[in-house]
Amino acid sequence: MPKTETHTLDVPGAVLTYDVHEPSRPGDHPPLFIFGSPMGASGFKQLVSHFDDRIVVTYDPRMTERSHLKDGGEVTTEIHGDDLHRVVEAVSRGPVDAFGSSGGAAAALPWVVAHPGDIRTLVAHEPPLAMLLEDAEMVLKVNADIVDTYRQRGYGPAMAKFIQLVFQSGPLPGDYLEQPDPDPAQFGLSTDDDCSRDDALLAYNMAMPPYTPDAAALIASGVRIVPAIGAEGEGTLARRGGEAFADLLGTVPVVFPGDHGGFTANDWTPNNDPAAFAEKLRAVLDDAG
Repeated sequence: MPKTETHTLDVPGAVLTYDVHEPSRPGDHPPLFIFGSPMGASGFKQLVSHFDDRIVVTYDPRMTERSHLKDGGEVTTEIHGDDLHRVVEAVSRGPVDAFGSSGGAAAALPWVVAHPGDIRTLVAHEPPLAMLLEDAEMVLKVNADIVDTYRQRGYGPAMAKFIQLVFQSGPLPGDYLEQPDPDPAQFGLSTDDDCSRDDALLAYNMAMPPYTPDAAALIASGVRIVPAIGAEGEGTLARRGGEAFADLLGTVPVVFPGDHGGFTANDWTPNNDPAAFAEKLRAVLDDAG
């Protein structure tokens, strides 16, 4: 059976937990670092299982699952990027291939600029780069409204608004915030407020300052960067972010099977095919030569 070692890493403002999955049939591949944000390592188990021919590294972002913030610990896109570097440095297995999903894909961009020697190929799957979108101003207003709702009313009402947002197709209309608030019950969410305010998405990632990638610096890094989108979800915010990022770099996005979380199948997304997703990722990484 493949062996997994779990480690903790004390970094400024946080303690990170990361895993090193040793291959059951070692091959001639660089390590593969798989990460998201706010999603932790547990969300990538299905994908990791399809890469038993190389070392795979996973981790929990600083406010997620087994990792935790220390007093005064900050959360920004750039700090997430610093954490990615610190994990790779601690693993000490040389440059890695990297697959970043969602907020993880965005966090990888300042990492590439600051530490290009860490990375061989970065696959950036549907990064939420609102500042690149034609409706950026409205997206930021809606984002701020969701964060404010969380702070005032708790998880259920805020998450209902977030779900409504991510399923919206096309640019947000100017009157988007004038529509009635969605009912949390329609998404199986409670309206009860447990008074906790430490949700990784609503309290931290969505409250971060917006991040705008520097195309010139990314290109100058020399890292092979592959923007990626899901085959499903045309017009949604996540896919539009991936398309806009590809436009920024003057390329076209690689299409992966499934939706925004195409690397995992569950009750919400039973038609996703992690094996097909892994096959596509393997092909993209191998294409680096």
